[in-house]
Amino acid sequence: MSEIHEYKRRMTRNVLWKLDCHILPPLALLWLANFIDRSNVGNARIAGLETDTHLHGNQFNMILADRYILVELPSNWVLKRMKANRWLPLLVFVWGIITTLTALVQNLGGLVGIRMCLGICEGGLLPGIVLYLSTMYKRHELQLRYVLIFLSPRSSFDHISMDGIGNLAGWRWIFILEGIATIIFSIIAAIFLPADVSSAPFLSEVERDFAHSSALHDPKEDVLTVEKIQISAHNNRVEYEDEVFEWREVIRGLTDVQTWLTAFTYLGLDVSLYSFSLFLPTIVAQLGYSGEQAQLHTVPPYVPAVVLTVVVAFLGDRLKWRGPFILIFLPVAIIGYIVAITAKTNTGRYAAVFLIAAGVYPSAPCLLSILPNNSSGHYKRATATAFQLAFSNTGGFIATFSYTQDQAPRCYCLWENKARREGRRAENIRKYKELLDEGKTRAPIGDRHPEFRFTL
Repeated sequence: MSEIHEYKRRMTRNVLWKLDCHILPPLALLWLANFIDRSNVGNARIAGLETDTHLHGNQFNMILADRYILVELPSNWVLKRMKANRWLPLLVFVWGIITTLTALVQNLGGLVGIRMCLGICEGGLLPGIVLYLSTMYKRHELQLRYVLIFLSPRSSFDHISMDGIGNLAGWRWIFILEGIATIIFSIIAAIFLPADVSSAPFLSEVERDFAHSSALHDPKEDVLTVEKIQISAHNNRVEYEDEVFEWREVIRGLTDVQTWLTAFTYLGLDVSLYSFSLFLPTIVAQLGYSGEQAQLHTVPPYVPAVVLTVVVAFLGDRLKWRGPFILIFLPVAIIGYIVAITAKTNTGRYAAVFLIAAGVYPSAPCLLSILPNNSSGHYKRATATAFQLAFSNTGGFIATFSYTQDQAPRCYCLWENKARREGRRAENIRKYKELLDEGKTRAPIGDRHPEFRFTL
């Protein structure tokens, strides 16, 4: 028995090492492309996008509205037929072209249109990665792999000063260079990603058989191309058949109570994730840093968050825990937001950003792992994981209006009080008198009065 146990342990280590080396780096490149796109608009804003495209008020927030929810479910449904190692790189390749073309836009209409096309392509990536990994690894090997991908090295070209080169503004070069990088990443992923364990060229025949056997003993009981297991009565041999699409499995995924519970939870988390990544450059700039200093100061808050996220993922897989870590770290983010609201110095507000990142980022992989851990059957899992992300991504709509232009730089009542002290709300009296003269109101001016001060 000890020899058998040692053999299984050695084979498991060898197979996991090969899977990690051949699957995680290409997926990390695809996710890096996703991170680049999420951050490039915020960085382009600092580099002059709003001025050159004549945006004003909250129009910048409009172009950030999330369109992912339109495509996440159908993308996961076709993933099995199209093969993940082709479908995911194809999505990234197309959005790389679209990102490059963003450099040509001149106005709000162009930005909204091109961001719509971009969202259609990007929507399938995250649920596709979650589903793909859940078919290549056992249930309690997933969270650490999610983390290794989602915390891949983060870089962008926004710190390179190219303003004026080729008669193009610096923000246009951000989209051109990052779009080209995205296209290159997609090609690399298409070359190296395997379709499934059974066709992985880097595994020996013995290792492929062992990987299948291990998957069958995992309660999830299925891999990407091996879904239904039948035992032949004649030769006691395991035969495999592909699971076919059934609407019954779709309904089963949509009506599972875990799908809805995790979707609502991830919705709240997404508000922080989106607003943090989209507006961090602007927030830092409004704290007194400018230009390249603002860009550089967006990096340090991620460092402790990365360390904590890796540690939590390792312990989560080892202990088979998900929820307890969420309950530990989300309160840290809450404390961070409280500090950000009440701090009166740049140092205090910048410290709050560290707490927010340290609380939010370790919690996300825990939530991403729960549903694929507890969903069996390819199409049920494909539906449940995609719906969880589609529903939670509506948090992007909330996040894009969490930090609006008229609230800068302190996003709460103190800013409004300052505006009233400086006389920038005097027109409230004129507007109120017009309503009163036209008989449209009999209510007092109340908190609209310029001398009214909000309680902090």
